[in-house]
Amino acid sequence: MARPRTFEEDRAVEAAMLAFWDAGYENTSTQALCAATGLGRSSIYNTFASKHDLFKKALRHYMDGRNARLAGLMGSGLPAKDKVGAVLGWAVEPDPEEPAGCLVVNSLVELGPHDPEVAELLRLDNDKRVRMMRSAIEEGMARGEIDAEKDALALAHFVVATVSGMRVAARGGAGRETLASIARTALDAF
Repeated sequence: MARPRTFEEDRAVEAAMLAFWDAGYENTSTQALCAATGLGRSSIYNTFASKHDLFKKALRHYMDGRNARLAGLMGSGLPAKDKVGAVLGWAVEPDPEEPAGCLVVNSLVELGPHDPEVAELLRLDNDKRVRMMRSAIEEGMARGEIDAEKDALALAHFVVATVSGMRVAARGGAGRETLASIARTALDAF
């Protein structure tokens, strides 16, 4: 009995996500996608309209997973500063099974300036993460955990930008000590 197409598609999207994350959009050839997914060229094009279509699905898959993890943390009962510390900690101690850096940040740099469709996906993703972070910071302010005189939106943007910078630094070879010092410095803003 053949495997359901949705299983193959989900598996292919996950594998393609890792390939794009590691090499970038332009440097990931169709042959590399075939090798990563285990699908033949015709199966890739029968399942996905194009390399660009597969990339957008892979990018959404990445964003959905990261945002679900962030939403879970932001919805927890932890103090706001602990939530921020945990998010920064994810950048200090990334999953060793995953490529270095961040698919969102990589895509923003590579495709954002000249691919309006991808740029819009990335903008919406950033807005979502900033909203979640801002909400947690505002809750922390209401509970007296964070100085209410601070600007919650500015702090949310600061955390998101700091994590992005840490991902770039990690991709460039920054070690754990360097990343941890960046995280400690960022937490001082709270």
